[in-house]
Amino acid sequence: VQLQASGGGLVQAGGSLRLSCVASGRTFSRHTMGWFRLAPGKEREFVAVINWHDTITSYADSVKGRFTISRDNAKNTVYLQMNSLKPEDTAVYYCAAHGGGSYYSRASYDYWGQGTQVTVSS
Repeated sequence: VQLQASGGGLVQAGGSLRLSCVASGRTFSRHTMGWFRLAPGKEREFVAVINWHDTITSYADSVKGRFTISRDNAKNTVYLQMNSLKPEDTAVYYCAAHGGGSYYSRASYDYWGQGTQVTVSS
């Protein structure tokens, strides 16, 4: 599975962005997909996850109620809708395909996209 993330940019606090992650490969629809982010001086952290048949989603407490993860298996795409953005959301955002284990651990993800930069100004 190869992953290509896009949709990042510069936005003012309170604004919105929608990230997309397009996957190549016939097995995309069977992968649980996650979003992680890496901020300067911090470790890569879990943001959101969605299982392969879109019946389970989970979010980091810091984004709960503001971000929404979704997927379109027909388009091999997973999305992250980000609303009410805050300066602390500034990071490089990565999509990843889950390989097994905890949904919340980056070690459980086998395939990673290249990342897309999100910058939120105050």
